[in-house]
Amino acid sequence: MWEAIRNSFKIPELRSRIIFTFLMLAVFRLGVYIPVPGISLASWANFFNGVSAGAGGGFFTLLNAFAGGALSNMSIFAMSVTPYINASIILQLLMAVVPSLKELAKEGEQGRQKIEKYTRELTLLLAAVEAVALTIVVVMPHATPGLNKVAFIILSSISLMAGSMFLQWIGEMITDKGIGNGISIIIFAGVVATYPFYLGQMIISNLSITSWALFFLIFVVTIFGLIYIMQGERRITVQYAKKVVGRRMYGGQSSYIPMKVNQGGVLPIIFAVAILMIPSMIAQFTHNYTLQSIFGFNSVFYIVVYALLVFFFTYFYSAITFDVHDVSDNIKEYGGFIPGIRPGVPTEQYLAKVLSRITFLGAIALVVIALLPNISATIVGSNSGQIVGGVGMMIAVGVALDVVQQMEAHLIMRHYEGFIKRGKLKGRI
Repeated sequence: MWEAIRNSFKIPELRSRIIFTFLMLAVFRLGVYIPVPGISLASWANFFNGVSAGAGGGFFTLLNAFAGGALSNMSIFAMSVTPYINASIILQLLMAVVPSLKELAKEGEQGRQKIEKYTRELTLLLAAVEAVALTIVVVMPHATPGLNKVAFIILSSISLMAGSMFLQWIGEMITDKGIGNGISIIIFAGVVATYPFYLGQMIISNLSITSWALFFLIFVVTIFGLIYIMQGERRITVQYAKKVVGRRMYGGQSSYIPMKVNQGGVLPIIFAVAILMIPSMIAQFTHNYTLQSIFGFNSVFYIVVYALLVFFFTYFYSAITFDVHDVSDNIKEYGGFIPGIRPGVPTEQYLAKVLSRITFLGAIALVVIALLPNISATIVGSNSGQIVGGVGMMIAVGVALDVVQQMEAHLIMRHYEGFIKRGKLKGRI
């Protein structure tokens, strides 16, 4: 691995991409400590610490993790790239039900650019709405005393909206000139940046040697499990019949359809968290202690409903991302067939059966990962639950895998060994 890292800096293009990515992340981390103009930091710190400890504080903790601690500082980056994530999810759901958007997604590069344009416009709209709502509902009571309220609302909303759109631009720049998906890299940096804080809290709490051993065991097993699930796929063999066109013969070769065990990635967990945070937020701001106890992080009702929602959204998103009818039609159109399965409806039924089986395994795995923070918090301690499992660790592992795969592609293309040994390669430039 260390040899592959050294080789990465020997390739000028890859070296410049890595350096550019780190510089953009440095800008992101610097902005985390620039507060919204007019905010009383002492008042906000007292409020944030209190609400994070409450039953409805899961929403603030999750958003703060995505923002890399920017929300706890009430920074201009407090909303992070959540408006962009929301816009992307909305458009993906719309593409499943709006035929024109679905056709646009199939038009190649031109269609992709149009969808990106729609995503940016929707992101700007959502960022404006979320910035105004966050300022009026949450931030305004903690403005500097004596400051004009209207002026503070305008200034704070514009700052939060501009910060979110600036982060989106940084993400796009990383995608074009850096390494990996820029938006995912920003979320990854935010999530990982909160780990030292929670580790420090665990150290202060004087855990026993047994608790530390259990924590590291859960941590390591979770990482290997996530890699196995994210990389796992079922390959359906497709054979193409031979056909003669003019003097040339086409087809006759075999290929495969990769069916991911985890089609939806982290989105089913995000959907479930977003739904469950609504009653938690209502309970927190209305001081309804009954609701707070019902939707508490470790309550039985919360855990059961959370698991059921994750399970449901895994199936829901798999059905959206892998359309067995379209795949079956494409196989038939290009003269292909699955060995032992007739083209058409039998192929569609077979694919639906296989998808249902592997999605069931993926859903069970996602439920376990989603509940790992609760399990770890019960076994080890409350702060360990912020590090092990859940949305944050899935994003961290997924982004790390994506970056490693892109770097390895650059290395192998230039005759260097990648991160995985495949035997000695001849010739180096």
